[in-house]
Amino acid sequence: MAAASLGLRSGSYGSLHQQLQDGAFPATQPILLRRAARSFSGVREREKVLPRIYKFVGRRKVGILLMLMISAALLSFVSVISRACPVCYIPVEQALFHMPYSPSPSPVLKNLHYFSEASLISYEPNGGSIFGGHPSLMQRNESFTIKESMTVHCGFANGRKPGQGTGFNIDDDILLEMEECYNVVVASAIFGNYDLMQQPKNISDHTKKNACFYMFIDEKTEAYMRNSSGLDDSKRVGLWRVVLVRNLPYEDSRRNGKVPKLLLHRLFPNAQFSIWIDGKLQLVVDPYQILERFLWRENYTFAISRHYRRFDVFEEAEANKAAGKYDNASIDYQIEFYKKEGLIPYSLSKLPITSDVPEGCVIIREHIPITDLFTCLWFNEVDRFTSRDQISFSTVRDKIMSQVDWTINMFMDCERRNFVVQAYHRDLLEQRKALAAMHHPVHPPPAAVTRDKDTKAPPLRKLPGKTPARRGRDKRSSSRRRHPRVIGGNL
Repeated sequence: MAAASLGLRSGSYGSLHQQLQDGAFPATQPILLRRAARSFSGVREREKVLPRIYKFVGRRKVGILLMLMISAALLSFVSVISRACPVCYIPVEQALFHMPYSPSPSPVLKNLHYFSEASLISYEPNGGSIFGGHPSLMQRNESFTIKESMTVHCGFANGRKPGQGTGFNIDDDILLEMEECYNVVVASAIFGNYDLMQQPKNISDHTKKNACFYMFIDEKTEAYMRNSSGLDDSKRVGLWRVVLVRNLPYEDSRRNGKVPKLLLHRLFPNAQFSIWIDGKLQLVVDPYQILERFLWRENYTFAISRHYRRFDVFEEAEANKAAGKYDNASIDYQIEFYKKEGLIPYSLSKLPITSDVPEGCVIIREHIPITDLFTCLWFNEVDRFTSRDQISFSTVRDKIMSQVDWTINMFMDCERRNFVVQAYHRDLLEQRKALAAMHHPVHPPPAAVTRDKDTKAPPLRKLPGKTPARRGRDKRSSSRRRHPRVIGGNL
């Protein structure tokens, strides 16, 4: 079935409007009915109705009314697409009972190793960064051939070990501490002072004692946090163990954020499971309940929510260009590269794959060789091309799935919104506060008027006596003086 049958393309993004929230694809018949309703007779009826409306309420008021209706419709649409849907979690104690005792099997791939070189030279103009190891196109293509034992590029290419002299440098004592995280790690990052730290909620005592919560920050963010959130020498803020990262490999803060997002298995080499959440998100469900629901219950080893609106890479690329997320030439180059490799628009022929575009702000995974390989190769694409990881996701996924019996749980985005709450970026929050202060300034209360005891009030001036009739006229005239006629506005 052709991609055009999935829905009606509209707007500069080329989005596909879905009839149901996330889960179902729209049928073609309602679209045909909508188009058929735009008949010539419908136009004539509208031509008869609009002049009547103009006659009674005026053309200007009709315009305002239409704007209000459009605004209400947009608000309704935003509320629908941003709404969380119910998710069935079991109690933490039961979730722990379902936790696997041993690692899940990794199809075909059993041993995964990583390139590490003291000196790196790029022989190609688009070979990525020194941090990524400058893999050649030949090395890139070979990394997609799944074998029992593999060595691939996976960041941290020119140092002793991840976090030591590689870029993305972390103090040695903290690296040793991270190596002692054997169970579940929950990780996030704030680089460029872009977000405000969100504290996890509804976390069980067992999780607080056994899971690791790590927040990676840069020096700019650390300076802000020391003045605003109580960060001290203990390097802890609530549940978060705050880790200062130096010598970041990229100038772009968002690209730096892809290092912990996709390479947690390298930073936490002994962790069994991980949950990544973007810095703008607040976790509101216990990690063990999330792992049970999206991994253990159906024997998945990798889970990510699909995008709430788009499920086609070409549409995602156009949306990124329209929103100015990255320069258009680089996005076009990446898409053309993937097209030459066989990338085609999404269609129902890919079912049971439901989307080619993830909402990548949350990643839930088990650390086994095949999932480690997937995130390594996904990171390599981000390093070589644009930092927009939604564009490269399906290419890496499909190349691996074409060779081994492995799949990804792409659950509905409204389910993601059930266990994380999205906040505004820090700069937007500060702008909102500034605007609120401008519109509603806080004025100090007026000073109390006090009278010195020794100061006597001046005597009231006595008015000459008046007849009753004169007093009545004076009362009416004074009333008029107290309530002057207002023309053209309020006083």
